[in-house]
Amino acid sequence: MVLRQLTPVAMTTAPAPPRRPALLNHISTNNIKGDLFGGVTAAVIALPMALAFGVASGAGAAAGLWGAVLVGLFAALFGGTPSLISEPTGPMTVVMTAVIASLTAADPENGLAMAFTVVMLAGVFQIVFGLLKLGRYVTQMPYTVISGFMSGIGLILIILQLGPFLGQAIPKGGVMGTLSALPQLIQNARQPEVILAVITLAILWFTPAAIKKIAPPQLIALIAGTVLSLTLLSGGAGGGGGGEEIRRIGEIASGFPQLRMPYFELGLASKMLIDAAVLGMLGCIDALLTAVVADSITRTEHDSNKELIGQGLGNIASGLFGGIAGAGATMGTVVNIQAGGRSALSGISRAVILMVVILAFTGVAAQIPQAVLAGIALKVGVDIVDWS
Repeated sequence: MVLRQLTPVAMTTAPAPPRRPALLNHISTNNIKGDLFGGVTAAVIALPMALAFGVASGAGAAAGLWGAVLVGLFAALFGGTPSLISEPTGPMTVVMTAVIASLTAADPENGLAMAFTVVMLAGVFQIVFGLLKLGRYVTQMPYTVISGFMSGIGLILIILQLGPFLGQAIPKGGVMGTLSALPQLIQNARQPEVILAVITLAILWFTPAAIKKIAPPQLIALIAGTVLSLTLLSGGAGGGGGGEEIRRIGEIASGFPQLRMPYFELGLASKMLIDAAVLGMLGCIDALLTAVVADSITRTEHDSNKELIGQGLGNIASGLFGGIAGAGATMGTVVNIQAGGRSALSGISRAVILMVVILAFTGVAAQIPQAVLAGIALKVGVDIVDWS
């Protein structure tokens, strides 16, 4: 019956031309209040995470902050998941840390410039993956592979934060260097900073659900740890820190970041390409798995290939202006959706709000203790591990 009714229409109607994908992500004005509130909430959560990941990577707090702004802005504008929030993530930071460490060891003068070039190249790889329509295959990887890979990333992040958690710099040699230096790290632990790190973890783990609805525990830990470090635990004769000066982020350059052109060294070109491919592929996995989570909550369907192009443009922009690599962030995305964000306007507003905060309040951020950021990053590592 249905076939007899549809057949004449099919014979008399010309086939519809294939629809071209829109250049921009889905930006709607039908839910302005929800999108703006989602953007504000996601920006509040992004600030402490971006600071923690920037410092943990070795590129500095400013690199984490501008990575959060630029990756988030371009991925929201040109991606394929309307409610996705993109920023530096735990897995991307671990790989970025290894890239910076290896390149600066090979060339101390230009290593950081080459690391930012690797971020740009990772973005190029992601765009190529999107143009080749490989997006749908990324999420078909076996669960056990992703679980093992992410658990390994989480453990690496935990180990790398042990030094700052104990009030000292990350030892040379990465994971193995930290493990071999662990007895010395424990012996030379700085009590005020250990207290700050432990308090940070306690806030992150034990903040009641009712308070979490009002303010994210990461922001509470950041504010509480900074206030404690400036009062009860401050160094000097008048404080309770036993005369030990607490290590802080330090001054962050105000104003917009400078443009950084790609920098290559012929002898390290193959290593840079391999690092970029790994970073780009990890970013694809991270972003598309988060896009699937967003789909399950909003009952929508994202465009995988378009999302990879948006992520690639975001990482190219981040590398050009000295930001670290980023990808779709599950925590920021879920919070954005729960706060009412539904279109890409939420991600765009989040990036703009975060940029204003960076430009206006860098002086305040300089007082944040590194031990607090180490506690935040260590908790992220614990969350990444697939304990089940």
